[in-house]
Amino acid sequence: MCKKRRRFGAVYAMTNAADCNEVIAFRRNFDGTLSRHKAYPTGGSGTGAQVVDPLASQGSLILSHDGRFLFAVNAGSNSISSFRVKKCGGLKLVDVEPSGGVKPNSLAVFHNLLYVTNAGNSCNHVSSNVTGFHVGKDGHLKRIAGSTESLSAPNAQPACIVFSPRGHKLVVSELNTNLLSVFIVKRDGTLIGPIVNNSSGGGPFGSIFLTKGYLLVSEAGPNALSSYTANKDGTLNVISPSVLNGQLATCWVVASPHEHFAYTSNAGNGTITIYRVKRDGRLSVVESVLSTPDGTAAPIDSGVSKHGRNFYVLNGNEGTISVFRIRKNGRLILLEVFVNTGLPELGAQGLAVI
Repeated sequence: MCKKRRRFGAVYAMTNAADCNEVIAFRRNFDGTLSRHKAYPTGGSGTGAQVVDPLASQGSLILSHDGRFLFAVNAGSNSISSFRVKKCGGLKLVDVEPSGGVKPNSLAVFHNLLYVTNAGNSCNHVSSNVTGFHVGKDGHLKRIAGSTESLSAPNAQPACIVFSPRGHKLVVSELNTNLLSVFIVKRDGTLIGPIVNNSSGGGPFGSIFLTKGYLLVSEAGPNALSSYTANKDGTLNVISPSVLNGQLATCWVVASPHEHFAYTSNAGNGTITIYRVKRDGRLSVVESVLSTPDGTAAPIDSGVSKHGRNFYVLNGNEGTISVFRIRKNGRLILLEVFVNTGLPELGAQGLAVI
């Protein structure tokens, strides 16, 4: 039981276990280092796949913008879980609802709208789609009638879904098609689209929208990051095309709170690449650093604390979390590799940071 709000927030990661999916909560200490708090069952099941990136996605575990709710996918039971975040960072399960498809793997939230990508199952001829929900004041989910929309192809393999800053658009990165599908969000929460755009580089994976409206997309093909502007009609214009980082498996991307820097996780060679984001949305590489001292980790999902002092990344082949201090120039200083997470060595996915 917690009686007062902790000063330094929490970090959450997901086991993706097939028998009982769980979200594990970690307390953030004064210096940003972690201590394990508790595991919370989601009321659903994960895939249980013993691989580095079992859901092939970014955003399988996300927080509402005000930090009141945490949402998780249950890819094994085709459902979404909603938790209320307690003042001390603990969780209370509020609701579990069908995802509107098969194998949900990425979530996006804007105010009371929550959208999920369902990867589908090509073997059973179940197509990939997006489906929307209204989030109640208490965190309960209600599926929006008519909100389910197909992606550009039945086997598009969505990797990430994000809302634009004002919630007018949704963008889905599609791994199999090398496309970015954009949907216009109507007032009732339903969608128009998809408006299909070519990705600057192959294998579009993680994506984030900055408050200025710039869209950043990581690319696993060339190992790069691209930036775009989004037009009212759903078309995208490239600003910086495929800025290469020389690393391997560049799949996840997050930005610092002031948005001067972006960080990509490169699972193939155990590094994090720091990009500088200029005022006009242009990108340049600052440097790449190891996720762990020995360089053997496979960094996947990541997050930055709201105060912008710490960067966290889940190492998908170790079940560990690397903790960094962010310097004023955007560079990263490794503080610890937290080992006693309670996450599986292989198969965990998702990271969310308050």
